[in-house]
Amino acid sequence: MLANSLIELDRAHLIHPVSSYRGHEALGVRVLKSAKGATVTDASGRQLLDGFAGLWCVNAGYGHDSIVEAAARQMRELPYATAYFDLGSEPAIRLASELADRAPGDLNHVYFTLGGSDAVDSTIRFVRYYWNAKGEPKRDQFISIEQGYHGSSVVGAGLTALPAFHAGFGIPLDWQHKIPSPYPYRNPVGEDGNAIIAASLAALKAKIEEIGPERIAAFYAEPIQGSGGVIVPPKGWIKAMRELCREHGVLFIADEVITGFGRTGPLFACTDEDIVPDFMTTAKGLTSGYVPMGAVFMADHVYNVIADGAGASAVGHGYTYSAHPVSAAVALEVLKLYEDGLLENGAKAGARLMAGLTALSDHPLVGDVRGRGMLAAIELVVDKKKKTPLPASVMPARRVFDRAWDNGLIIRAFAHGVLGYAPPLCCTDGDIDAIVERTRRTLDQTLDDPDVRKALA
Repeated sequence: MLANSLIELDRAHLIHPVSSYRGHEALGVRVLKSAKGATVTDASGRQLLDGFAGLWCVNAGYGHDSIVEAAARQMRELPYATAYFDLGSEPAIRLASELADRAPGDLNHVYFTLGGSDAVDSTIRFVRYYWNAKGEPKRDQFISIEQGYHGSSVVGAGLTALPAFHAGFGIPLDWQHKIPSPYPYRNPVGEDGNAIIAASLAALKAKIEEIGPERIAAFYAEPIQGSGGVIVPPKGWIKAMRELCREHGVLFIADEVITGFGRTGPLFACTDEDIVPDFMTTAKGLTSGYVPMGAVFMADHVYNVIADGAGASAVGHGYTYSAHPVSAAVALEVLKLYEDGLLENGAKAGARLMAGLTALSDHPLVGDVRGRGMLAAIELVVDKKKKTPLPASVMPARRVFDRAWDNGLIIRAFAHGVLGYAPPLCCTDGDIDAIVERTRRTLDQTLDDPDVRKALA
């Protein structure tokens, strides 16, 4: 009775993110009740393996008492402190210091936000301020990558290059430009890494020339394109793009909202290729999703230009909940857990996950398996040779998700037939093996779908 009541209340009042409102009303909500480790339990008592860590964010896994205690302790002592008026709190100050110590290169300054979208939004404001302070106000054009995701704010969604985030919203804005994704599985130049890197460099150079080198403010890239389908660029790609930006005096922003905090192995994916961006955005794994928080890392040279440009004047950018003490206390405890064994376990579990998913390559519907660490994807096709995607009639985002759910597995099923995986770093061998086995069962059931059979014929 309680579950039915919640479903009706949800249907009547709660607007869900990135959903078909009418479709959700018809479907009804699936209520999650509790969670521990990598397992969530719904309101009916069914247990499911969370192969997506909530929304790529519960990196540490569910149910860590030490995180709960850190939050409760801080709530009792100081539940809120503004960072305005030159005020601060110990957890936020310590967290900024700890993060700066671990960040690549000279990313020594940290601005806290509520999440990833407003972290990206903040970089846009900081970039604009930087170029104005440098005396180059004409640098007001921004470049990002097709199939990239940079949040859901007005300007962040414009940098995002996914149709659902543009349709009906009047974006992207005219100062937001795109170049093609490196997407190895579907790249026009083929799957050779060097050819893909060369093509991306040529595309960025061409876009810079088209707009005018003196107009380009910044370039945004994810080390792995998450919401675009877990697209893993070839080794050396991000380093080459970063160097090209440096050559042209273009600020380089690494969006690590998804890849940060052990998702690909190290604390930050940028360290995989030894790059130091001008800005780095993070969120999600920063607090393991237990409370909202994001962070913008700013390099020394950028900070100094902004600080000197402002002089005695305030830099007019702020949020009520920036540097929230409870969120900071949680993040400090989560960081400790990562370094006390979760990063190591995640690396081991990630290798097992990639091996298990790769073993599914022989399935008739599997066209590509890709990933790094605990971030992976399977791309489904109906013709492996032609790489023909599943037809829209198959409704992969809905039907494949439902089958996985019925099999006790939560994954991300994208509309274009890609299955996304981002399990918690705490996964045991048994958890990983169950994710793989339940995936195979889901694939077999999808193969038996009459619409899929028709497309295969």
